[in-house]
Amino acid sequence: MKIKICGITNYEDAKIASDLGADAIGFIFYKNSKRFVSPENVKNIVDKLPPFLTKVGVFVNEEADIVNQIMKSCKLNIAQLHGDENLEYIYKINYPIVKALRVSQNYDYNILSEYSQHNILLDTYNDENFGGTGESFKWENIPFEIKQKIILAGGVSENNLEEIFKKINPYAIDVSSSLEIFPGKKDHERLIKLFWKLNELRKEIEHR
Repeated sequence: MKIKICGITNYEDAKIASDLGADAIGFIFYKNSKRFVSPENVKNIVDKLPPFLTKVGVFVNEEADIVNQIMKSCKLNIAQLHGDENLEYIYKINYPIVKALRVSQNYDYNILSEYSQHNILLDTYNDENFGGTGESFKWENIPFEIKQKIILAGGVSENNLEEIFKKINPYAIDVSSSLEIFPGKKDHERLIKLFWKLNELRKEIEHR
């Protein structure tokens, strides 16, 4: 199970996430987000990071040309689309895609088949926010056949890591608000605890 730390706004948080073993870090370019970071700042951060750390740009209903421009100028690897982007839009993006889908109470998982050629992230639906709510959805409703293929977001924290690992075992988890002192600033102690817990769970599986 891979791990992405999202909502990075400064080099110190990016560095410790990388040092602890994050597979990916995410930068949010949605201006209405509390975790918005400018392309200029992201360029400065990325230039100091290891080359094999995956850097993800998070966008919400942004113009495709602007997405491509920011991705190129910031030297990012994957575009995460967190809005209402359809397949026609996705094909305009020149980079690998993670399509975020927000899961409501009576969500129709058949929708996922439309995005079968792309990586899928499942997050919690909220009327006011496109992610970063810190709230989880009904994970038990995720169809068995896709559990290990998805990226899981929404309310992921050290406290439910064991449940996620054993009951879902998704391809990756996407963690943001549960690790924060305030929006956009990570608590390094929480980061350390999260990775320690994840590594312990990985060892437990290996020894079975």
